[in-house]
Amino acid sequence: MVKDLNLVLTPRDAAVTENLRRICAAKLSVRPDDISAVRFIRKSIDSRRSEVKVNALARVFIGQEEDECYVRTDFREVSSGRSVVIVGSGPAGLFAALSCLEHGLKPVVLERGRNVHERRVDTALLNREGRLDGESNYAFGEGGAGAFSDGKLFTRSVKRGDVGKVLSLFVQHGAQPDILSDAHPHIGSDVLPRVIENIRNTIISHGGEVHFSTKVTRLVRSGDAVTGAACDDGRVFTGPVILATGHSAHDVYRFLQHDGYALQAKEIAVGVRLEHPQDLIDRMQYHSQKGRGDYLPAASYRFVTQVGGRGVYSFCMCPGGFVIPASSSEGLLVVNGMSPSNRGSRWANSGMVVQIRLEDIGCTDELSMLRWTEEIERTCFNPLYRAPAQRMTDFMQGRASSTLASSSYIPGLLPCAMDDVLPRLVSDSLRMGLGDFVRMTRGAFLTSEATLIAPETRTSSPVRIVRGDDYCQIPGLYPCGEGAGYAGGIVSAALDGIACAQAVYRHSGV
Repeated sequence: MVKDLNLVLTPRDAAVTENLRRICAAKLSVRPDDISAVRFIRKSIDSRRSEVKVNALARVFIGQEEDECYVRTDFREVSSGRSVVIVGSGPAGLFAALSCLEHGLKPVVLERGRNVHERRVDTALLNREGRLDGESNYAFGEGGAGAFSDGKLFTRSVKRGDVGKVLSLFVQHGAQPDILSDAHPHIGSDVLPRVIENIRNTIISHGGEVHFSTKVTRLVRSGDAVTGAACDDGRVFTGPVILATGHSAHDVYRFLQHDGYALQAKEIAVGVRLEHPQDLIDRMQYHSQKGRGDYLPAASYRFVTQVGGRGVYSFCMCPGGFVIPASSSEGLLVVNGMSPSNRGSRWANSGMVVQIRLEDIGCTDELSMLRWTEEIERTCFNPLYRAPAQRMTDFMQGRASSTLASSSYIPGLLPCAMDDVLPRLVSDSLRMGLGDFVRMTRGAFLTSEATLIAPETRTSSPVRIVRGDDYCQIPGLYPCGEGAGYAGGIVSAALDGIACAQAVYRHSGV
């Protein structure tokens, strides 16, 4: 027998299996020994009051074995199938490839960077020695930018496709089953590389191809149709093209503009990474001077306000995480955040960003916003990838910092005034927005131990690659994911990848 129960639990009871089994047994009027397994279907933390609770839907198995917690997807052998060229192996590209396998199409994945394990070596050299590999870094390589940014899977894009299928595919390839039930699921930057490798192995074992260090420099056309992709080593791969290159591939936007493809400049958000001691965030969010205790996870937050009619908000919050140098080109500096699966570091960080409209920058062409963000990254650049930083209290009072709090950012920080490195529109709006967040938390959010680290400029793509009906721009070309301007995060990019592969299948006549 299987029963589903709605439960309101203490954090301890939600975490201790024996307690959970005892509570379920009492509600069902059975003995605890009669229960063979209990599995959460949904679970969320309610910290709105001083006594934190866990709201859960639990599935109880009585006198029978627990079934598999996810829906398994079967893949076809496609070695003799029609080839589909997929440019980029971030979540959009990888999930497009898995969808191709389902439909009998042969995915040929072209990735400019190295495999996910070799990327670790390249990112370590960037962190420790300031040595950037322009083709293998936190932005480029197998798994894309998401491989080293916590693996956050929360999305509001529930109308864009089957989110449950995306999560199940992650579990099928080695992610922890908790992501199926947690309200804010994440895999972790230490676990996600193994999951990505398993997805690659699925693609190859079913007849697909994955090519690393293979940089696409132009699309091949025949008449009005795209028929393949040409690479910098002279190779040409033929087939319809799913272009899933990610929003840091600025060179792709430039060759598309040069070759006459339809592009649009796009609104973005720009700001900083704001880093706090994690213990402060725990005490603030759980309303306790004891912090999170033994059974609660590292706390997160989400803030949003309006300043002069424009949004100022937190973005990509990383509890128990690290701030990292996410640059992909020499002479440019950009920072991002990441967290391991246990979210166990001493710091919490989040993007704190300001909405930027096209009229704010005097937009003149499709790449205007791209050039504007690059100029900010150029202003902030330091040869060893040390980042401009300012104590939060100094920033709010409009004075430069002479000293800085401890930080997770390994290359090191340089004390500065954000007004000197960010456009005043950004720094002024950010100061007013942070003021609102401080008031929302009754002052708890403001501390001299918090640090603003600049710049956070790649919250989304500054360019949209135009596509028409049914995901297709022109015959044979399917712009896809974050880099094309149609997604924002791992899950929405994966959903877009699946949708583009389905569109290729519909158009293929197979």
